[in-house]
Amino acid sequence: MAISEELLRSVRERAKAWTTEEYDPETRKEVQALLDAEDPTELVDAFYKDLEFGTGGLRGIMGPGTNRMNRYNVATATQGLANYVKQEFPDEKELRVAIGYDCRHHSEEFARIVAEVFAANGFHAFLYSALRPTPMVSFAIRELGCQTGVMITASHNPKEYNGYKAYWSDGAQMIAPHDKNVIGEVNKIRSIKDVKQDGPDEKITLLGSEMDDKYIATILGTRLSTDLVKKHHDFKVVYTPIHGTGGQVIPRLFREAGYTQVYTVPEQDVVSGDFPTVKSPNPEEPAALAMAIARAKEVGAELVVASDPDADRLGSAVRDRNGEYVLINGNQQCLLYAYYAIEQRRNAGTLGESPYLVKTIVTTDLIRTIAEKNNVELADTYTGFKWIADVIRKNEGKKTYLGGGEESYGYLWDSFVRDKDSASACLILSEIAIWAKEKGMTILDLLDEIYLEYGYSIEKNISVVRPGRTGAKEIEEMMTKFRNEPLTDLAGSPVTEVLDYSNLKGRLVEENEVFTLDMPTTSNVLQYRAEDGTKLSIRPSGTEPKIKFYLEIHANPKDRDELARAKTRANERVKELRNQLGI
Repeated sequence: MAISEELLRSVRERAKAWTTEEYDPETRKEVQALLDAEDPTELVDAFYKDLEFGTGGLRGIMGPGTNRMNRYNVATATQGLANYVKQEFPDEKELRVAIGYDCRHHSEEFARIVAEVFAANGFHAFLYSALRPTPMVSFAIRELGCQTGVMITASHNPKEYNGYKAYWSDGAQMIAPHDKNVIGEVNKIRSIKDVKQDGPDEKITLLGSEMDDKYIATILGTRLSTDLVKKHHDFKVVYTPIHGTGGQVIPRLFREAGYTQVYTVPEQDVVSGDFPTVKSPNPEEPAALAMAIARAKEVGAELVVASDPDADRLGSAVRDRNGEYVLINGNQQCLLYAYYAIEQRRNAGTLGESPYLVKTIVTTDLIRTIAEKNNVELADTYTGFKWIADVIRKNEGKKTYLGGGEESYGYLWDSFVRDKDSASACLILSEIAIWAKEKGMTILDLLDEIYLEYGYSIEKNISVVRPGRTGAKEIEEMMTKFRNEPLTDLAGSPVTEVLDYSNLKGRLVEENEVFTLDMPTTSNVLQYRAEDGTKLSIRPSGTEPKIKFYLEIHANPKDRDELARAKTRANERVKELRNQLGI
């Protein structure tokens, strides 16, 4: 799209404000270089809007500018958050905040700025002394009685990005009304002059190994098969942090759990915001696990586990009976955790009062089948762990949490933190593998047992990327078309239900009957369900310039031969559906 003269004038005016004495010399120099450049594209992208403080915080490319992640936008966001927390907790004698950061460039610098701004606003800031996983911020909030928390991370985004996750007093990312109210406070700050900075050092406490000790001890207390792990202590696992924070705690966690054959990938143990050994540090992508799988072949490991840079997501691969390594996707991981929690807790008599599981609406419905057949309640939430945490908060003291997760490789095994947690997920997945081994099965065999007992499903997620200033508009137009011209079938199977979470209206197609969806708020998600059980969910990403399509195909095989045929046919159905959608 061509850059209009009006837009360019506005951008130049905004950029010139960043060349004044309010900004540091390096920033002024970088902005002036953008102003002097012959091609204004980068200048426009850096200044055409403010980097939005969304419902989860900030995320963007690092660099100078109003639309970039930098020290000034971090300070401004923190001042807005501090202002709101002070309003919400007026009677607290000492307001507290927990702060952590990952391996990305400028993460430590940004975290220190966050601590100093909070300290300048009278808070006691508890800042991790070195990089730590995202769930450890949630843990510290709860452990230390904090009113809020901040994690500096861009999760699994490319190396050019950084971000700012804001948390509330329960250790979860914020939901209404706090999320929108914080946004309002951040938007009130129009100048860096409005930010209180350089708080006193005595208001900042560095967190070290004592918090690691508590976190690891708490995870160890959630295990269900300690005797089996002791028996199979030499079970071989390869773990990689993909250059990120997981290396600070997960290898130690395995050691203290009693594992004696845990291997790492030395090249990926190196902490680096450049992520030098991978194109993308996203454990959802097969290439990110390639070196770990090569290491597993070298040492003969039965399981590969990988965490993303801030160690909240888990990727995994298991060795099949032919010695080949097969990737386990996020839906399969969720299935395994749910099945294992129910089976082991029932056998031990620890299912508890009113047991329940939580998943997101785009995660496999096979978990619902498992829950219903075992008299376990299932809560369906929107994508994002803040919604899973909200269910936990509402049920606290009333019902027994058995686990919760989402297809995007995130799981929360126990409720002592309120965000997805790869450390506990790594440990429990290893325990499940040992549990299966004791029964003479691999994890793949165990999945087949689940499919034969509860039904088979295959899920495929496709992301269509639309970057830049025009991308958001293109994505919006795609969503509008799907709403205004609804699909009548999914790869030949008639559509029976259309669920539009943007207005909380569902429609039974054959009866033409409209009903209300029971959700806490609206969300830009559209879902189709077909006669044969096929489910299609469509939603724009909340953190990246992409629109996501979630395909789910079901079958009910009676034996292993039927299961093999069902897997083949399901893959064919995925291709048919992709062709229909043009993705």
